[in-house]
Amino acid sequence: MRSLFWFPLVLGLGAPLLAQSQAPSPNNSPAAPTAAAGGGLPRARPVPKAPVPRLPDNTPDLSGVWQGGGPIQDLAVGLAPGETIPLLPEAKKLMASRQSKDDPEANCLPTGVPRVAPYPWRIVQDATHTKATHIFFLFEGNIHSYRQIFMDGRKHPEHVDPTWYGHSVGRWEGDTLVIDTVGFNDRFWFDFRGHPHTEKLHTIERWTRKDYGTLENRVTIDDPGAYARPFTLTFTAGLRPGEELMEYICNENNQDVQHLVGSAQP
Repeated sequence: MRSLFWFPLVLGLGAPLLAQSQAPSPNNSPAAPTAAAGGGLPRARPVPKAPVPRLPDNTPDLSGVWQGGGPIQDLAVGLAPGETIPLLPEAKKLMASRQSKDDPEANCLPTGVPRVAPYPWRIVQDATHTKATHIFFLFEGNIHSYRQIFMDGRKHPEHVDPTWYGHSVGRWEGDTLVIDTVGFNDRFWFDFRGHPHTEKLHTIERWTRKDYGTLENRVTIDDPGAYARPFTLTFTAGLRPGEELMEYICNENNQDVQHLVGSAQP
């Protein structure tokens, strides 16, 4: 059993989630658990010190199990020093009205983009001697959902049915995977505090494997329906070597929403 097995959003009531709210720094990346001597809680498996792995076509290999890489508690933790989130008045009013118990992620629904749950997730990069036509992000948390990133050069459709993860097309810029996504619904929250968005949301993620155990995500949020200007956030995911995704069905044992009382604001 994973030591991080409890339902994540009950942590919104105390300090532990704040510790989870920013993805780990490159010097403090989470590592996969291994069995502790004599039983008890697992101990972290160290991340090897090694260069960025590459596929036969020389593309950086991003595959593996990761943790972090997006906001949980508060979107603002990804801002550069001195930057602020440029909420429009109506979006600020909506955010102020939100109640913790109504957080879609707390109710076992997908996190959307760029939010993550405090559970591991996997990148599946299907390529050998040729470029990948698809890259998949598989999520352990909530409903075992996934993101599909089209890497075959296609464009966004002219008309996209709004969905939780939108329509994503990717490309490589040097060693950085750039993911351009549109077609979101307006149902997910960016974080536990309730930062909103509209169906005008457009995200551009720039995923760069900085070293063997560190994956950086620089994401630009452009949503003229909720924010006065585009803004950029940076989050870091840490590799979980040797770990596999577990089956976690949030709907089966979601006992914690009843304890989420009051405003989503601190």
